This record gives sequence, structure tokens and C-alpha cells, in this order.
Amino acid sequence: MLQVQEEAFDPGTVLSEFTAGAGPAGAVVSFTGIVRDNGGDLDHMEIEHYPGMTEKAIGAMIHAATQRWNLTACRVIHRFGRLAPGETIMMVATASRHRAAAFEAAEYLMDYLKSRAPFWKKEVGRSGACWVESRQQDEDALKRW
Repeated sequence: MLQVQEEAFDPGTVLSEFTAGAGPAGAVVSFTGIVRDNGGDLDHMEIEHYPGMTEKAIGAMIHAATQRWNLTACRVIHRFGRLAPGETIMMVATASRHRAAAFEAAEYLMDYLKSRAPFWKKEVGRSGACWVESRQQDEDALKRW
């Protein structure tokens, strides 16, 4: 299941609902991303995307993870719009019969979302605004998959 949305969500509620519907899973793994302010200057982050293209790309990532790790359930939520430091930006939840598959699928999805999901992020701070560029370490993380 995929949601690309502007609205805030409660990760605890989402995880409880996900776990209840995870089928014959023996393991559920979740990751929640939060907007961070590394240097103390961030006022907010603006995230843009192209509806349709974003869902298609992330849907393909979910399909690949579900097939590769035989997941019983998978959920990705990613927000767009204006987000302040400390706000929840995204969540990945995976369910599988075994914990290793659930962990690996969640890591795979997080790595691919970070590097390949078509979102454009701009950090706006007191000293100005700048687009977030891709980082080599994120690209390197993809090599293990």
C-alpha cells in the first residue's frame, strides 16, 4: 500500500493498523523518517513531486521488494509540501514470515526511496534556501541490492 500525501500522520496508529492486517507474518519492521535540522538553521523543508510519476516509481519499488522478500504486507507513506523540523516525513513498514526478510525489504525500500523516488526537496533557513542534492553515500547504499 502506498500513500503520497500532504497531511500529517500518526506513525503509531499506522503501525498498529498495518500489523493487524499483516496476514501470516512472523515479523513486522518499520522505519519512520523525521525532518532533521543538522545545523540549527532550518526553518522548514519544501518537498515537491509530480503526481502519478511519484506513485508509479514508488509502486515499482514496493512491487520489487514484495516479490524479492515474499512480503505478506508492505506500506509506504511519504509526505510532500511544507514540513518543519521534527515533523514526520515518511514511513516504511514491511511484514514477512521471517525477520531477516522484513528487515532487508525495509532497508531496500528506504535506500531506494532516498535515492530514486522522484521528490525534490528544498531546505529553507534563516540564511536562505537551497535544493537538497543527492549524496554519494546514498548512491553507494544502492550497490548492495
